[in-house]
Amino acid sequence: MQLTAPATSRTDLGTRPRTRDADGMAVASFILGLLGLLVLNLFLGPIAIALAAVALWRGTARRGRAYLGLALGVADLAVLLTAMELSHTVSWSL
Repeated sequence: MQLTAPATSRTDLGTRPRTRDADGMAVASFILGLLGLLVLNLFLGPIAIALAAVALWRGTARRGRAYLGLALGVADLAVLLTAMELSHTVSWSL
């Protein structure tokens, strides 16, 4: 019977959660960027960009999803700027 947990190396503790967190950030970036095309562009766009950048910096396995989140975040801000130019207000509606 073993009373203590088996010994793990320092590399096992440092790499696995960090990669999993980065994968979650990549997915969150994609979802927030997609949602930002419809509502709250001003807030969700920059959040999607920041999450995608951090996920790529941490070395996510889902690089494609992080790049899509980055592109959608930029598209959110482009849609907001276009709508602001057309309606001359800070908000927009369909």
